[in-house]
Amino acid sequence: MKNKNQKFRNLFTIPINMIYLLTFLFFFACGIICGITFNHYFNNYNVNLFQVINGQFLNCSSLNPQPLSPPPLPRSVLLLPQSLPSPRSVIPRLGLKEYIKPINVEHDMSDEELLWRSSMVPKVKELPFKIHYFFKGHEGFYSIYVHSHPSYNNSNIDESNIFHGRRIPSKEVDWGKVNMVEAEKRLLANALLDISNQRFVLLSEACIPLFNFSTIYTHLINSNQNFVETYDLPGPTGRGRYRSQMSPTITHPQWRKGSQWFQIDRDLALEVVSDKKYFSVFQKHCMRPCYADEHYLPTFVNMKFKNGNSGRTLTWVDWSKGGPHPARFNRLDITTELLNKLRNESSCKYNGKKTSICHLFARKFTPHALSRLLMFAPKIMQFNH
Repeated sequence: MKNKNQKFRNLFTIPINMIYLLTFLFFFACGIICGITFNHYFNNYNVNLFQVINGQFLNCSSLNPQPLSPPPLPRSVLLLPQSLPSPRSVIPRLGLKEYIKPINVEHDMSDEELLWRSSMVPKVKELPFKIHYFFKGHEGFYSIYVHSHPSYNNSNIDESNIFHGRRIPSKEVDWGKVNMVEAEKRLLANALLDISNQRFVLLSEACIPLFNFSTIYTHLINSNQNFVETYDLPGPTGRGRYRSQMSPTITHPQWRKGSQWFQIDRDLALEVVSDKKYFSVFQKHCMRPCYADEHYLPTFVNMKFKNGNSGRTLTWVDWSKGGPHPARFNRLDITTELLNKLRNESSCKYNGKKTSICHLFARKFTPHALSRLLMFAPKIMQFNH
C-alpha cells in the first residue's frame, strides 16, 4: 500500500516539475532577450552621445557658446589653372564657421555636386557676425586655388609656401579644348565655397603682378565693374569660329571673343558656375578651331551681364607678333623701361574716371625672367609697401 501511494504521488509531481521547468526556461529566455535589447540600446545611446559631444568639441557648445573668430575682410582670389569616404560612425556637425570658410580646399564632390553647392547664395545679406579683424601684413586678404594635373602630388612644395595645401581636386586639361573652361568653372566653384571671397582673378604660372598688393587689392575691391574682355572680331579667328548649331540659344551677332584672364565679382562668379544653358552649347559644338576659353565667357557675359562689365581685362598680353600664342619675355627682356611702360603708359576708365592704371598683371614671363623681376620689383613695383 505504501508503494502504491508513492507511485500515485509521483504521477502528480511529474506535471508540476515540468511546469516549474518550463516556467524557469520562459523567464530565462525573457531575461536573455531583455539583456540583449538593453545592451543594444545603451550601445547606440553611447555612440549618439559621443557624436553630440564630438560635434560640440568641433564647434561651439550650445550650453557654453564661445565667440566665433571674425572672418577676414572681402578677399581677392587667385585662381591658378595648372577618395576615401568619411567614417559613418562619427559625423561632426557642419556649423556656421565651416560653411563660411571651408577647412580644406580638398573634397570628394563631383563637378556636378561642386557647382550646385557653390551656387548657393545667402538671402540674408547681413552676415551673422561682426566684421572686426586686424591683419598683420596682407594675411587674410587673399585666397589661392591651384588647378594642376591630377598626377601632381605637391611633393616639392614646402609647408611654409603659400601654395601649400591650395590644390583643388583637379582633372586633366587639354589646350584648346572645352575642358579648359571646365577647369576655370571648377576653380571658381571651389573659391565660392569660402563666403569671404568677393573678387576672383584668373592667373597662370606665367603671370606677374605690376603693382604691390595694396594697390591691386584696393583696385579690385573698390571697382564697380567686372573685367572680362569681350569684342566682336570679324574674320576666321573671331566670327569664323561660330557654329550654326549653336542657334537659337546663341546667335551669330551675339558671338564674342576675348581673353580668358578675367577679374570678376562674386555675383558674376555665381552666374558662371550656375550656367548650364549656354555652356552646354559650347560643350556640344565648340570644337577646334573654336576655342571655348576665348569665346564662352566673353559671349556669356556680353549676352547676360553687359552693363556690369568693362569689356577689358586687367592682364596685359603682347599679341603684336601674331600667331596662336602671345609673346614670351625672357631674362634679358626685363628692363625698367618695360615695367614702367606696362604700369603707366595706358589710358582707360575706372569707375567712370580716367586713369593710367589699366593693367594689374602681365604675361607671359618665363621662369628665367624671375631673377631680374625680383631685382627690379622692390623699387619699381614697390613690393615692400
